Amino acid sequence: MPRDVFDADVDDAIAAARRAALHGETRPVSVHGSVRQVPYPFPSPVDWREHWIYFLMLDRFNNPDAPPRGPWDQRFDFRHGGTFAGVTAQLDYLEALGAGAIWLSPVVKNPRPERAWNYHGYAAQDFLSLDERFASDGRSETAEREFEELVQGAHARGIRVVLDIVLNHAGQVFDYVRDGSVTAMFTDPAVLDGPLGSEPDIRWVDGTGNARADWQNVIPAGDAESPDDAVYPRDLRRADFFRRRGSKTTDRPSARGYVVGDFDTLRQVVLEYRAGGPGTETVRRRYGTNPLLTVLVRAYSYLIARYDLDALRIDTAKYVSPVHLEWFGNAMREFGASIGKRNLFTFGEIYDDEETIAAFVGRNSTEAASFGIDSALDFPLFFRLPAVVKARGGAPVEDLRRLFAQRTAVERELLSSHGEAGRFFITFLDNHDQHERFRHPLTPDAQVTLGLACLFCLPGIPALYYGTEAGLSGTVAPDGSPDLTANESSREALWGMPGAFDRTATTYRHVADIARVRAEEPALQFGRLYFREVSGNASDFGHSYGTGGMIAFSRILADREVSVVANCSTTTRFRGSVLRDPDIGAPATGMAIRYSNVGTTGGAQIQRLTDARFHDRDRFTGTGDALALPVDVGPMEVQVWTPA
Repeated sequence: MPRDVFDADVDDAIAAARRAALHGETRPVSVHGSVRQVPYPFPSPVDWREHWIYFLMLDRFNNPDAPPRGPWDQRFDFRHGGTFAGVTAQLDYLEALGAGAIWLSPVVKNPRPERAWNYHGYAAQDFLSLDERFASDGRSETAEREFEELVQGAHARGIRVVLDIVLNHAGQVFDYVRDGSVTAMFTDPAVLDGPLGSEPDIRWVDGTGNARADWQNVIPAGDAESPDDAVYPRDLRRADFFRRRGSKTTDRPSARGYVVGDFDTLRQVVLEYRAGGPGTETVRRRYGTNPLLTVLVRAYSYLIARYDLDALRIDTAKYVSPVHLEWFGNAMREFGASIGKRNLFTFGEIYDDEETIAAFVGRNSTEAASFGIDSALDFPLFFRLPAVVKARGGAPVEDLRRLFAQRTAVERELLSSHGEAGRFFITFLDNHDQHERFRHPLTPDAQVTLGLACLFCLPGIPALYYGTEAGLSGTVAPDGSPDLTANESSREALWGMPGAFDRTATTYRHVADIARVRAEEPALQFGRLYFREVSGNASDFGHSYGTGGMIAFSRILADREVSVVANCSTTTRFRGSVLRDPDIGAPATGMAIRYSNVGTTGGAQIQRLTDARFHDRDRFTGTGDALALPVDVGPMEVQVWTPA
């Protein structure tokens, strides 16, 4: 188990991956008693839009050997006991669902002793080692073997593995010294915004959770040799590599371009640390002028090479400097290419609006002539789509059209390594950071499947949050009422749920169906997006407006147009027509309902209309010929129409 980023173990893992790529090696992987030869390193997809992603929290997904350690559907701030082997046991379930990639919450070692909250994995104590608590027997060697089995088993089924990582912070690896006493966290604007050199003293924490008085600022060489002490790799054991300003007071990037401060006890690193001043000569000789980036790039390169990972999701990306996030993204892309992963994918959590995302993603993110990270989670879509689908808070359907119009304007010059950045955003309806799941206990099944169908048919790479397909709807309070007090309400222990992993469950079957349609219709993966006008009388056409209106759009690829029509009303049926591209298809072209969330089947002929009237809300804009598709869409129904 490596303890420094330049350990021989790190060198050997990277060298082995490069040799294997050079010689086109394979690995034998047993699947149900049949051996499959799997390329190693596993190649990247040509285009990540070919796949969709299943996001799971390791501690909350599955453990085939033991039940959850607390009530599976109630808030539980400690480890439930999910394991790597638990994921491996359900790879067939995920393959049958249609998942093309699994996004795993962080796997690296978090601090001991056991504390509330560190089950989630986002509090790294050792950036080079796996958390042995994800092993079936709690041993490090077993964790390594079982994680290898998980990744290789996924690859044997054609499923990529996305690792969740953190650049912004480590776990509670030290405490602060303030006014003669030791504190786990503090908030002081004078310190937060103070000049360099005003940081308080720190005491590194050992594996028992004790802030050691003899480890104030510096750990004497050879003193901390327990795997649970302080932070690993040892390269990070410099106080000046950490921000040491106490807790952040805002989530908005400052004039410096990033957010300053800890996430409570999660210690922020100084990613932009530059070894160029007095006293940094030794650091510069060992790590170069960007030592923190060198250490983290080396650590994650090792994990990618050692375990054959395919992509990285970067947590809290907007809290670090965009320049250095770009540096990291470029380094990871180049490392991936060096081991045969020509399209190693990186996407960041930038929990904000279009303009802020644009500052962190792609070539426009800095003045550098490079691309940075490839993509970001699509929070702007998340802020709108669930509310429109559920007509929550009066969210009107036109919010979706406005979103994509704004995206076109904001990202007009924004390119990623893949081209237009927005086409590669990771889209989602909910995740582990929300106070409630998309499926609330009172959400009708039809609204859930309507939202999922829109998600899978709109541009981007869909990400499904674990348990959505099984019917998870959030934790409950002890009295049985919905618990929406914190994001823990969306983190149930799936395997404790009665009937978990049932492939006949209603939503599971719907996800598998719509995923199959997306996989078989390239237009839904790569096509251009056009929102379409609708008509209730086959004569007067305009975009739908208001709460509970119609979502109507087309995805066009070459000469093939797929129409998606969703009725967000909970009570009113829509019988009418949806415009089609006048240059694709022809009158009497047959169209068929490829998917309906309420089971509607059938087909229709595209109709040519003469002297159709067009409106922009109440304003008449003109007349003309048009092609239209007649549709009959029930309340909360979504239909996907494809050429017959």
